[in-house]
Amino acid sequence: MRKGRFLDEADLETIAIGAAILGTGGGGNPYIGRLRARELPRQGLKMEVLSFSDLQDDDVVYEVGGIGAPVVGIEKFEHGDECLRALRAVEHQTGRHATALISSEIGGSNALEPLITAAQAGLPVIDGDGMGRAFPEVQMSTFMIYGIPGTPAALADDKGNSVVLASTRDVYWLERLARQATVEMGAAAGMALAPMSGSQVRETAVPGTLTLARQLGEAVLEARAQRRDPVGRVTELLGGVRLFEGKVTDVERRLERGFTRGQVRVSGLGDFQGESVKIDLQNENLVVWKGDEVVASVPDLIILLDLESGEPITTEVLRFGFRVAVLGVPAHPKLKTERALQVVGPAAFGYSHAFVPLPDIGVNRSTTASKEAADVLDSR
Repeated sequence: MRKGRFLDEADLETIAIGAAILGTGGGGNPYIGRLRARELPRQGLKMEVLSFSDLQDDDVVYEVGGIGAPVVGIEKFEHGDECLRALRAVEHQTGRHATALISSEIGGSNALEPLITAAQAGLPVIDGDGMGRAFPEVQMSTFMIYGIPGTPAALADDKGNSVVLASTRDVYWLERLARQATVEMGAAAGMALAPMSGSQVRETAVPGTLTLARQLGEAVLEARAQRRDPVGRVTELLGGVRLFEGKVTDVERRLERGFTRGQVRVSGLGDFQGESVKIDLQNENLVVWKGDEVVASVPDLIILLDLESGEPITTEVLRFGFRVAVLGVPAHPKLKTERALQVVGPAAFGYSHAFVPLPDIGVNRSTTASKEAADVLDSR
């Protein structure tokens, strides 16, 4: 028998904080996602999380999430059932009904979107995702990197429109056509992709990321309550490095082809006084530059936290005067293979520099996340 864990409002708060940390600036606004999610338990709907050990080989698992520009998400609220309607459209196309859902990415509100959709549909959510972070484009998931087709896929908007992409030439065409449809829908939509078996999910997904997000959120809240350094606690828990500290002195941000693109400049404070860095954006933080030198780069995680509170700062709310810590965190190993780097490495974003991975400092996030996820879920 499956042994899941049911979430409450406190879990949703910590998951929202942790998912915004893992989202590297993207994935949608976590606060809005939490507000939407918390209403469902109040209506008597349940949010159940299953570990990888609960998956059966013949499970039918659908990947769901929001698609569009994060900056739009704080200006144009969702109707609330976009991903559910997209899921139903793909189920109708395939004739296969879902037994569980999984997140496309663990970032921001997209970590909460499958929980919302699953509660509406009466389904559980798998404790994992397809990125271990957030990426801006559909094909940039471990599911597709390792051979799972994305189609049939469907999109649904707040106006009642649904679009089914029955098949595409490849996953890049899926991104192009889905992005164009999203732009016409107002640069924000819900999306569901082709079903996977339980065994395919175990082979390709990044495990334990919902639990890791919750643990990160708990660590931030605990550090604040104890008047300790939440930035240091997050850095320790993720096995990352504090790349820079400073004040945001300039933000250039624009909506382009369904993405939020731009650059942020940060002038150093404390030990970094007199130095500066710039960070490139495409929904998420892509590259940290110090002059012409690359300090950190995709697929490794580049995370901006408020220096005092440890609150994650997403790209759509960044503005002049914020005092931030810039963290670098090693990406999951599934994102650093030669095959994966062709899809999520610097060249995939148009950069000419080679990917140089960050060193693993302290905790190995990739193994700890999955082990702690299993331990925590089993203990509940």
